Amino acid sequence: MKLKNICVYCGSSSGKNSAYVESAKQLADVLVERNIGLVYGGAQIGVMGAVANRMLEQGGRVIGVIPEGLLLKEVAHQGLTELHVTKSMHERKALMAEHSEGFIALPGGIGTFEELFEVWTWAQLGFHHKPCGLLNIAGYYDQLIAFLDHAANEGFVKPPHRELLMVEQDPAKILDRMALYTPPTTSPLAVKLDLAAT
Repeated sequence: MKLKNICVYCGSSSGKNSAYVESAKQLADVLVERNIGLVYGGAQIGVMGAVANRMLEQGGRVIGVIPEGLLLKEVAHQGLTELHVTKSMHERKALMAEHSEGFIALPGGIGTFEELFEVWTWAQLGFHHKPCGLLNIAGYYDQLIAFLDHAANEGFVKPPHRELLMVEQDPAKILDRMALYTPPTTSPLAVKLDLAAT
């Protein structure tokens, strides 16, 4: 799979562990090294700002997408390759997905969780055929990963759907896996019918 741009979901806060920001910078370094652009939420603060600034420092391409309502709250980054301002969060997420060949979540809060789960759900339903990944930095997502495995063991998440979410600790490894990603062959209709029967 040719990865032109990767969408990165992450926090507008930096978190308490410096590893979160450092890992964002490491991801940016690998993206630039592989000539992969960044698509993200458009802010210049927190983990979001760290990954964007590192990309720009290294000469990388950065596309920011931010809704009007968050222009001031998240302090929109004014030095990006492109900055798109949308009317709504729905439009924001759709535009980010449209510009990306894959999705990675770094540490973040409720918004990051929601964005990741949405694109993962879309992949499960066959609405897109792009890889979804989780960078588990400093064990941040350990308990979430354990819960997802529990949901699969309890029969609420089918094993093939659980496997659609790649989990790694190293940015280079997750991008390697994404480059080799082959979408499942199950059709959206078949998945819908299967879900309806459960």
